[in-house]
Amino acid sequence: MNYSVIKNCDIANGPGCRIVLFVSGCTHHCKECFQPETWNFGYGQPFTQETVDEILRLLAPSYIAGLTLLGGEPFEPQNQPALLDLVRQVRAKYPHKSIWSFSGYTYEQITSWTLGPRAITEEFLSLLDVLVDGEFVVELKNLNLRFRGSSNQRIIDLNKTRETGVLTLWDDGDMEGH
Repeated sequence: MNYSVIKNCDIANGPGCRIVLFVSGCTHHCKECFQPETWNFGYGQPFTQETVDEILRLLAPSYIAGLTLLGGEPFEPQNQPALLDLVRQVRAKYPHKSIWSFSGYTYEQITSWTLGPRAITEEFLSLLDVLVDGEFVVELKNLNLRFRGSSNQRIIDLNKTRETGVLTLWDDGDMEGH
């Protein structure tokens, strides 16, 4: 897997100050995507254990709320194994920091996954706190939405969804654990 950039102290892609990893590779090719260069799986730099170590170092300060995964597309089958390893290490070292991921795939598509190894997808999803799902749709673009670009996208509280068995949207007023 390759990645395009790591942002330190980002406040646009989840609550609080976050470390944000933009992965390379995306097959959605959304119209007016804000980062079309990340469609190419070979774009950017190789994602290595040194990259993971740098992310873990950046996550250390107490003012950092967590990690957000963006793209490109984190749920592309080619990207999931490396990201699964990353989130395992983040969970082990920082169990109280939240992990968000954005995806052009919907939650329903991800949970009925047929494009890659299902066990990897299931474990990857199980380690996330929040999923912002759905392709960016320029016709539904709304600059007033928090943490998403178009009104079709949902912010899903995966912890509550797992707890209740019912898809539960993230409550912007409930910052605990997120």
